[in-house]
Amino acid sequence: MPIRTLTAAVLAATVLAAPTVLTFLPAAPAARAADGGQCTFPSENYEGRPWALQRVNLDELWAQTKGKGVRVAVIDTGVDVKHPQLADAVDASKGKNYLPEKNDKGEKIDRGNAHGTTDTVGHGTRVAGIIAARPAKGTGFVGLAPEATIIPIKQNDAEGNGTADTLATSIRHAVDAGADVINISQDTAKAVKPASTLESAVDYALDKEVVVVASAGNDGLGGKDKTTYPASYEGVLAVASSDRNNERASFSQAGEFVGVAAPGVDMISTVPGGGHCSDNGTSFSAPYVAAVAALLKSAYPKWTAEQIVAQIEQTAERSIPGHDRLVGWGVIDPVKALTDVDPAHPVESPAAEKPDVQAKAPDVPPLHLGETADERNTRLGTYVAVGALVLTAGLGGTAVAVRDSRRRNG
Repeated sequence: MPIRTLTAAVLAATVLAAPTVLTFLPAAPAARAADGGQCTFPSENYEGRPWALQRVNLDELWAQTKGKGVRVAVIDTGVDVKHPQLADAVDASKGKNYLPEKNDKGEKIDRGNAHGTTDTVGHGTRVAGIIAARPAKGTGFVGLAPEATIIPIKQNDAEGNGTADTLATSIRHAVDAGADVINISQDTAKAVKPASTLESAVDYALDKEVVVVASAGNDGLGGKDKTTYPASYEGVLAVASSDRNNERASFSQAGEFVGVAAPGVDMISTVPGGGHCSDNGTSFSAPYVAAVAALLKSAYPKWTAEQIVAQIEQTAERSIPGHDRLVGWGVIDPVKALTDVDPAHPVESPAAEKPDVQAKAPDVPPLHLGETADERNTRLGTYVAVGALVLTAGLGGTAVAVRDSRRRNG
C-alpha cells in the first residue's frame, strides 16, 4: 500500500488512489523561500522571528526545561543533518531507513543512507526543525524544544514509496530506539482503515508510554469530516492546523478524533543543506505539539503518555467549553501547558467544561518574508519621521495661510 508525503512538493506526483491505498495529499501551494521566492535546497536564512514563535513567551516556556534528555522520533522522509541547526540535534546512531529497495514497478529507489539522515524532499527536515532546531546566528527561527534529540526514521519519499507496513515497522523501531515522543506528519487520503499491523504498532508505542502525535490531515475545506489514520487511532494525539486568528486553517481536517490545533500556516522551518522555507499544513502543526510534549516529558519524566496528552488538551485555548470538531480541545498554549500544572496530580483527561474559554488572536505582526524585525522597525521609524515632517510642514503652511487671510481682511 503506497504512501505519499504530506507536502506541497509532491503536487505533481499525487494521483487518485484505490480504496485500499494510503495516499498522502499536498496541503497548500508550493513552499516559499525566506525571500518569498521558490524554495530551493539549500535556501536563504529567515532572519526574523516567525509568527508561530512570536505567539509564545520563549523565556517563560524554557524556564524549566528546553527538552534535554528527551528523544523525539521523526518518522518521515528523513532528516538532513547538513543543516547547521540540526547537526547537533540528530542522533544518527539511532536512525533508520525503511524505504524499500524497489518500487511497485520494480524500479530501483534512491533510498539515501541507512540512518535516515538524508532528505531529498525536505519534509522531514522541516518537521525536525520545528521540534528541535538549535539556536543559530543570523536567524530568529529555533525549535520549541531546542535541546531535545531527534531520532530520524526515513520510510517515505516524494514518490510515495512508503507503505503502511514500513510505517508500522518505523514506529516499532522508534520505541525500541528509546523514543519518548513519536511524530507522524502523514495521514490517509481515504477513510479506509489500513492493515492491523499499523494499529498494533501504535498500541505497542502507547503500551510503552510513548506519546504518539500525528497530523490530522489537509482535506478539510469546508470543515468536512473524514477519518484519517494513524491520527484517529485511540490514544494518538491528532493535530489540526490553526491560523493567525487562532481559528481552524481552511485546509485543516475536521473530526471528532482531532485532539488539539496548532499553528500550521506560513510555518518557517529548516530545509536540506541550510536555510529556511515557509510552508502550510497539519504536517507542521503536529511537530509544534510534539515539541511541547517533549518539554513536558523532560519536566515531568514520571508522567504517563496519557497524562501528557491530557495536559496539552486541558490547557489549550478554547473557543467553546468542550470539544470542538474543528480544533479539538483548542489551540495549543505551550506556556500554559508547562506552567499551569499540579505535578502531584496530573490531568488524566481534559475537562468538558472550562471557565476560562478564550481563543483570541495572538498579538503578532504579519509575516514579512526576507525582512528582519530590525529592518522593519527601521522602516517604520523612517515612516514616522517623514510623517512628522510632513505634518509640521502642513501645519506651518496652514498657519501662514490663516495669517495672510487675516491681513487681507484687515
